[in-house]
Amino acid sequence: MNSLTRRQVLEAVSTVPALARGWQSTSKPNVLFLMADQHRGDCLSCDGHPVVKTPNLDRIASDGVRFRSAYSTTPTCTPARAGLLTGMGPWRHGMLGYGAVAAKYPLEMPRIMRDSGYFTMAVGKLHYKPQRNLHGYQAALLDESGRVESIDFKSDYRAWFATQAPNLDPDATGVGWNDYKGKAYVLPEELHPTRWTADVAVRFLETYQRPEPFFLKVSFARPHSPYDPAPRWMNAYAGARIPEPSTGAWAARNVERNTLRDDLWRGRLDPAEVRTARQAYYGSVSFIDEQIGRVLGALDRRGWTGNTLVVYTSDHGDMTGDQDLWRKSYAYEPSARIPMLMRWPAGLLSASRGQVMAQPVELRDLLPTFAECAGATLATPPDGRSLLDLVRSQGKGWRDWIDLEHDVCYSPENHWNALTDGREKYIFHARDGAEQLFDLVADPHELKDLAGDANRNAAVRAWRRRMVEHLAIRGETFVSGGKLVLRPTSTLYSPNYPRN
Repeated sequence: MNSLTRRQVLEAVSTVPALARGWQSTSKPNVLFLMADQHRGDCLSCDGHPVVKTPNLDRIASDGVRFRSAYSTTPTCTPARAGLLTGMGPWRHGMLGYGAVAAKYPLEMPRIMRDSGYFTMAVGKLHYKPQRNLHGYQAALLDESGRVESIDFKSDYRAWFATQAPNLDPDATGVGWNDYKGKAYVLPEELHPTRWTADVAVRFLETYQRPEPFFLKVSFARPHSPYDPAPRWMNAYAGARIPEPSTGAWAARNVERNTLRDDLWRGRLDPAEVRTARQAYYGSVSFIDEQIGRVLGALDRRGWTGNTLVVYTSDHGDMTGDQDLWRKSYAYEPSARIPMLMRWPAGLLSASRGQVMAQPVELRDLLPTFAECAGATLATPPDGRSLLDLVRSQGKGWRDWIDLEHDVCYSPENHWNALTDGREKYIFHARDGAEQLFDLVADPHELKDLAGDANRNAAVRAWRRRMVEHLAIRGETFVSGGKLVLRPTSTLYSPNYPRN
């Protein structure tokens, strides 16, 4: 795969010219896996956001299901993608914080799909290491902009950009990969990585002629910073009543900036700066939604909509100034809650469409979902469970809560474990043992920390007991004498991390 050009990859997906256009010789459904980077769960119009417009993602939800309590257990890019890749929780796949995705795992989603008879293709961001280690994808065209981890690697998007605009700088907009500032893209829109990702996906669908079903992952690098939507999408929110950040009294510790640089993780900014950042973030979300509409349109034109499982999600969210925090890695809803939408072919599942399900789900649930779709038998049981089974059973026997955690990130004080059932959330801060409890129903913006409320003592004790039971398997560095242990230093990898 290392030597394949973009042209060769596109030729590889259409190597059966005698096959009639739009016909496939298999009864297995196709899988279209749509993903964004850093898309917070409330930034969907179908989730009730007062400003953001996402008509194409809403279409997936209205034709299928929206999981309103979907989370990213370890809400930064690489550990989230390890959970997605393996179907495992952090302790079992081995990444407790922001490290490197391992070279190989016992279970890997694209390898399972390939071995089940699918042609596996990835477009956009994978964030693996090495970057051409595809974990079972038979072909990939990558947008790994800003990450060059070996001397011989060049992002496919960057290589394409150089052929289209050899005298232009792809980073000319001037906003960094973790900056809070927002700015409209300064180059022609057709050069934007969001547009490129959709263009490649559309071309894949338009030219696909192989007899086997496809497993196509389309992974947008935005709305992760830089917040740089096409100008028309920046302008679309110019006059919008953009919500101000939600800030609880408990978050006073976050007011002071940790740095004067633009890639800060904590600090209260000028309201105009926050508004511009959010305007650009919302524009980036809508730009992605529009491009997803193009991909879905290509699926429609091939006549495959009725025979394709479609899933949309993100690796984690983005604080965008809430609680005076920026970026991700936190237990709070803007960072940890993600979109999770699924539309299924009629023959795969008999269930009402347009429903909203409240059960807690996580990225680890996608591997078993796709494996069920493919009819695959898994040699090793994953931690996740099939979302198809959740919809089929209407929640009977589903998990009561999901675990969240992140090892030290940005600062030793940002080091935590959490549990949530989508109605309440309990957070244990590993550095000093501080606890937080939020009522997500009455207080979805987490403005009031109830951990010190005498009326909630029983709830705190119950959640603490669940946390002790959850972490006990990890040994005395996590639980000793039936109590949670302080962990002032980093433990980035568990003993289960593959050292191959």
